[in-house]
Amino acid sequence: MDFGSFLLFFSVAIGGFGALYGLLKRVNVWLYESGLGEKRYSLPPGDLGWPLVGNMWAFLRAFKSGQPDSFISSFVNRFNRTGIYKAFMFGSPTIMVTIPETCKQVLMDDEHFIPGWPKSTYKLIGRKSFVGISYEEHKWLRRLTSAPVNGHEALSLYLKFIEEVVKSTLEKWAVMGEIEFLTELRRLTFRIITYIFLSSEGNSVMEDLEREYTALNYGVRAMAINLPGFAYNRALKARKKLVAILQSVVDERREKRAGNVPMAKKDMMDALIDAEDENGRRLTDEEIIDVLVMYLNAGHESSGHITMWATVFLQEHPETYEKAKVEQEKILRKRPATQKGLTLKEVKEMDYLSKVIDETLRIVNISSMVFRQATSDVNVSGYTIPMGWKVLIWFRNVHMDSEVYPDPKEFKPSRWDEYVPKVGSFIPFGAGSRLCPGNDLAKMEISIFLHYFLLDYQVKRVNPECPTRYLPHPRPTDNCLARIMKLSAPFV
Repeated sequence: MDFGSFLLFFSVAIGGFGALYGLLKRVNVWLYESGLGEKRYSLPPGDLGWPLVGNMWAFLRAFKSGQPDSFISSFVNRFNRTGIYKAFMFGSPTIMVTIPETCKQVLMDDEHFIPGWPKSTYKLIGRKSFVGISYEEHKWLRRLTSAPVNGHEALSLYLKFIEEVVKSTLEKWAVMGEIEFLTELRRLTFRIITYIFLSSEGNSVMEDLEREYTALNYGVRAMAINLPGFAYNRALKARKKLVAILQSVVDERREKRAGNVPMAKKDMMDALIDAEDENGRRLTDEEIIDVLVMYLNAGHESSGHITMWATVFLQEHPETYEKAKVEQEKILRKRPATQKGLTLKEVKEMDYLSKVIDETLRIVNISSMVFRQATSDVNVSGYTIPMGWKVLIWFRNVHMDSEVYPDPKEFKPSRWDEYVPKVGSFIPFGAGSRLCPGNDLAKMEISIFLHYFLLDYQVKRVNPECPTRYLPHPRPTDNCLARIMKLSAPFV
């Protein structure tokens, strides 16, 4: 083949590849926009990506590269800061909302938006949990479960248990040498949540549950590929084991109740078994188990991760550490000599520590996003969200937006001084009717741990430059390998 023929062949090949590339990029547009009629012209700007996978490769690449914010940045760079973009995510045509104004509208509008989690998430967390039930069912179950978790009486009751577990656990860690700090914190927070929901039905049950939840979480944000070796496949197997374990716990509890076996205290499982709506309907075992799967998962994952990051941030910022420590020492000085341990009033007086926790929640972004689905055509910022399309509320982008939070990657608790965020601009627990019902409990857990850590302990990481992995939640790749050291002269 002479050079001219080669050049012609090469040009044709490149042209063919370009044509194929353009054709493939149009497939999702034809499939999902062609039936919208005139509405297609009022869709937000964006890109539906490749057939089947859509934008998921770009999403996973950004998060696995250590640059998670680059995914939304690519849309902003191409289509400007509209705060609303079309994409194809988790198997569905999706509208992504990314600034406070658009996030607020979607989160607060229960008339036009319902939960829209991917089918894979429903299969893992449960269709009868909060992620899958209707607005009315959610309102009833939320009212039923919120008071036992977040009410003043409940928090006061749990405080003593949390305090004793934290103190004994810190003492144990201080003599263990190197530990995976995050792994141990997740075990601690799981012990707390199982006490609240199941009255700590036994260490063996707790250990079995915690192990399966680890596998479940890796599958929640993974691509739904149900083949051996993939995270989603392992998560489905973990879900099956979790259901079996919790079913045995429910069966045992029902037997004890039928036999009038005295119980040490009434817990969340009792509340779910006793629940009855205005029509006399009670929850089935499937509904009870799905609610427990969701609560036990959410109740230890976020608390464990945020506690780790808050501890690490405090240790990395000496001025912040000292200011938070002084506040905790002041609480002890004000305490009556006859008082033993913390009170809920003292926890609520931890003003600066609360700012440390809020700043940690903002910068870490345990939940990068939540899902909704439009029940009708909705206008948001002048664009149409078509009925049936998924809506992805991008918490992470709100919290890391320099127009909302100057120098967003810097850990600065002082940014919360005299600052009251507008609705939609600080949403670590969501907003509206589906605000996380355990947010007060989570902040109390974290506050109690940091109180005792600041007074008596320090953490020394083995690999302080260890890179961060962002899926399913931000964490050091070594799970924060560290030594917990007790101070030689603790505050008295």
